[in-house]
Amino acid sequence: MQTLIWIFHILFAISLVVLVLLQHGKGADMGAAFGSGASGSLFGASGSANFMSRTTAVLATLFFLTSIALTYFSLGQRHSLGIMGKIPTAPAQTQSVPAPAPAAPVPAVPANNGASKAGEIPK
Repeated sequence: MQTLIWIFHILFAISLVVLVLLQHGKGADMGAAFGSGASGSLFGASGSANFMSRTTAVLATLFFLTSIALTYFSLGQRHSLGIMGKIPTAPAQTQSVPAPAPAAPVPAVPANNGASKAGEIPK
């Protein structure tokens, strides 16, 4: 059942994207309101919805319904143990952490007797 809802969910999403991209915006009808062309809807630029916008609304509603159904089914799998039932927990630590090895002594840097001036910054 959940697989079938996933299939419809993806089909509704793709169809919704295609329908939204095929429609022209409200600003495209603004020229029709001032007499430069015929309006695409029956009652003018701000009139009733046409077939494409109604179909978009229906697909959006179906998309939201399938989203809610998928959420319901995903929560239903965890219902027997509660919401926190499926969260993995870290296993109890049975071994103690070994102490770090002592650091090796740092060798002393020999003093520069003036033989090399490569480390000096010119002024």
